[in-house]
Amino acid sequence: MATRELLSDIQRIQFTQIPIDITDRDIVRYYTFNTDDLKVINSRRRVHNRLGMAVQLCYLRFPGRVWELGEKVPNSILSYVASQLSVKPKFFKKYAVRDTTRREHLAELQKVLGYDSMSISHYKRLSKWLLKLAFNTDKGIALVEALIEEMRRTKIIIPAMSTVERLAWETRRRAQNQFYLSLTQCLTTIQKKELDGLLVINVEKNRTPLVWLRQPPGVANPKNFLKILDKFEFIRDLNLDSSCLAKVHHNRLVQLTRIGVKTTPAHIARLDELRRYATLVAFLLETSAIFVDTAISMHDKMIGKLFRRSENQRNQNFQHDGKAINEKVRLYADIGDALINAREGEGDAYAAIESVLSWDDFLKSVEEAGKLARPADFDYFDLLDRRYSQLRRYTPTLLSAFEFKASNPAAAIVEALNLIKELNDTNRRNIPDDAPVDFVKPRWLKYVFNNGKIDRHYYEMCVLSELRDCLRSGDISVAGSRQDQNFEDYLLPQDQWQILCNNNEIPVAITTDFTTYIEQRQELLFEQFDKVSDLLATDKLPGVLIENEKLVISPVISNMPDGATQFGDRIYNLLPRIKLTEILVEVDSWTGFTKHFTHLQTGELASDKIILLSTILADAINLGLVKMAEALPSPDLTFERLAWVDDWYIRDETYSKALAEIINFHTKIPFSAYWGDGKTSSSDGQRFKAAGPKSFNEEINAKYGTDRSVTFYTHISDQYGPFHTNVIYATDRDATHVLDGLMYHETDLKIEEHFTDTNGFTDHVFGICHLLGFRFCPRMRDLASKKLHFFDGVNQNSPLLPLLGEKINVKLIAACWDDILRLATSVSIGTVTASLIMRKLASYPRQNKLAIALREVGRIERTLFTLYWLQSPQLRRKATSELNKGELKNSLSRAVFFHRLGEVRDRSFEDQSIRASGLNLAVAAIVLWNTVYLENAVNLLKSEGVIIPEEYLQHLSPMGWEHINLTGDYIWNLKSASSIDNLRPLRRKKTNFKLS
Repeated sequence: MATRELLSDIQRIQFTQIPIDITDRDIVRYYTFNTDDLKVINSRRRVHNRLGMAVQLCYLRFPGRVWELGEKVPNSILSYVASQLSVKPKFFKKYAVRDTTRREHLAELQKVLGYDSMSISHYKRLSKWLLKLAFNTDKGIALVEALIEEMRRTKIIIPAMSTVERLAWETRRRAQNQFYLSLTQCLTTIQKKELDGLLVINVEKNRTPLVWLRQPPGVANPKNFLKILDKFEFIRDLNLDSSCLAKVHHNRLVQLTRIGVKTTPAHIARLDELRRYATLVAFLLETSAIFVDTAISMHDKMIGKLFRRSENQRNQNFQHDGKAINEKVRLYADIGDALINAREGEGDAYAAIESVLSWDDFLKSVEEAGKLARPADFDYFDLLDRRYSQLRRYTPTLLSAFEFKASNPAAAIVEALNLIKELNDTNRRNIPDDAPVDFVKPRWLKYVFNNGKIDRHYYEMCVLSELRDCLRSGDISVAGSRQDQNFEDYLLPQDQWQILCNNNEIPVAITTDFTTYIEQRQELLFEQFDKVSDLLATDKLPGVLIENEKLVISPVISNMPDGATQFGDRIYNLLPRIKLTEILVEVDSWTGFTKHFTHLQTGELASDKIILLSTILADAINLGLVKMAEALPSPDLTFERLAWVDDWYIRDETYSKALAEIINFHTKIPFSAYWGDGKTSSSDGQRFKAAGPKSFNEEINAKYGTDRSVTFYTHISDQYGPFHTNVIYATDRDATHVLDGLMYHETDLKIEEHFTDTNGFTDHVFGICHLLGFRFCPRMRDLASKKLHFFDGVNQNSPLLPLLGEKINVKLIAACWDDILRLATSVSIGTVTASLIMRKLASYPRQNKLAIALREVGRIERTLFTLYWLQSPQLRRKATSELNKGELKNSLSRAVFFHRLGEVRDRSFEDQSIRASGLNLAVAAIVLWNTVYLENAVNLLKSEGVIIPEEYLQHLSPMGWEHINLTGDYIWNLKSASSIDNLRPLRRKKTNFKLS
């Protein structure tokens, strides 16, 4: 491709031609004439000249260029234009027999309606205008698209695409140079020399320092923590000026950082000086923040491990001592009986004891019992001291390396951290009597204060435990961190918030006036509370009753009609046998999803689609690139070529855009409407066992056994399309990530209602979903144990009274209303990611007003939802139906992800995320392909007179895979794909298709 070309041939056509499938709405939008337009058009005497001039005006509007002589005009556009002029489209054939006529009409349109040809002054103005966007992105196609839209808006006739591309290319280069200069202008000669040293191989270690910095962190333990700190301090010692980050757009910085991660040291060394240093500075500053976050996360995990191991040790000890404890219990039962008998017979107590065992043995047994006894509260904190030395292997470095800052509630904790650091630095052992202790919770008191003195070990462990909790909540922040900032820093700045308030532009789905809001919710809650009360009192709530002051809900009965399963099996028997490779090729021919896998640096499309699809398939089936290269039939399809495409074209954002292309296509298929309207979704986590070397983000969730695992958390629409997936810790609660999928998918779906199981529910999720306009519908397994919440004035004679919990704290919601709206706005406009803020809120100590206020809002919504749930068997049945779709998706995912025993063996979070995205894209492709062919099969049967009940189709899932060959040779034939209008033949048998 020439140096100044930014687009492919196909992309140029897309920008310069009217789409073949242009919609009626777009025709009206672009080609409706106003009075001024008609005045200049009607100035021509002859019919064909009026029609031709009108067509020229249409092309000036969209696509924004000159209509060329002899160019065919789409019939739909010509008919619409002719109808406005009250003439027949056929007259257009007579137009512009001479090109002079076309040019004269064009000149008049330009003069009268203000269209300009591109000039030097236009070129300079557009370049200056585009420069602002080019600071944010260097994607060539995005710059060209913005440039063309601006020319259309300002009535500049689009010149040859080579001119447009050259303008975008030159502007991008200027922006890149200014971006590089912003990152490097503060570098000294010594710093440049040190940066170059990152690219030189260390002979002793046989690697460059850059490669060392890129190595994954490993599992959370003191050894790996210290390694992370070594890398962090290595970067810090370079004394790079982080203030330069404020001058550049974060997207550009992230992209350049990725290039620093992906590119070999040798290749970086060959870059020109400005670009080389900018790449290294971006990589180092971003990596430094990652190291901070990783170290803090490791501390969190190690503190948790400290408590879990102590608790496990208590349980093991208790189990180990079980026999001895039982013997002592039986012994003291015998002694008790002897003492009781002695008292009743007025005998001697000591003699009674010695009738069971000798006095010396009795003394010995008391001593043994004391050793076997656990604390009265059966706590395990007394065992923590045995693990203090493990903390000391890394915590002095933790305290010396990072600067901790606290909000008011946590000020005493930071003071205590500084005290411990001072004791470490001066080699003093004892905690002074005036040490800060206000943060010590009751559970710690008897261990921290020992015989009137402060116990150093327990004091330090208490402080470090409180540090973990305050970092989670945001009450303590860490300088240089991305994940552990002050809570206030995550929210929209106050000045920007006030602008939104003053302009009444707060982007939430509820009224922003508190009085109106609370009155509406009170009225609705009273209404539903009384309605349910009346239905309960008259035994008219289907499947719901209260027994012994407890709520009892009967399981819903499936509404699947008899014969639906058999019908589904028979329909699937009609579908063609096909390989997964063929599905990917065919779905790409329909949707063009591969066009979104662009080069990280240049934005170019992958030149070899087979290599690209093979790389995607390797992710999807968990085969890996080495094995995929071995499985491919051609010797030209090497591991090196696969790895290059994987490095430069496969990213989360390219997978996300490709997935959106498939989901959007699927949504438009009429057959999809049998399953839903695309406004409802559900989400669920799927665990995959982790194998190989331990990675940082793998966890053991005791709920699911003792294996290490990672979780792929996926959102699926009611039409079965899996529209979002991400990797989460196995120990993370699903509720933390519910909103991410609803807000950050890139599809055209407009989700209004969302279902989860119990793990996806918290009161905070209820609250924030309501504020953002989502109806949250969790299927709560323990609903009967959840209390309803109420306002003053609740009906005191209601049969629901036994289910009532605490009263809604209206005063607290009112006091925090502005902060609640600001938090929701921050999530809505992307100031902070939903999962991050939900994690912070969940970690807040109970006294935090904002967290409790949002919980109160959530309690209102949960109570309302519960009342709706009790009234509606249809809602309960729908929840089961939607969540079952997720279970079917999980089964299909498990079938596709079959290589390496279905285990995740990637070490880094990024690689695991890419693996999950590849799997999800393949599943989405299967769902789309199945939907198209199921529709084809059903239509064929209907055309042959087979009467198919509509309810059968509603229960026909596109998640089947028995007809798909997931294993075997991975052969690609790009020419074999069937078009959407010419599908593969169905499998037919001689026997007629009958419904029993």
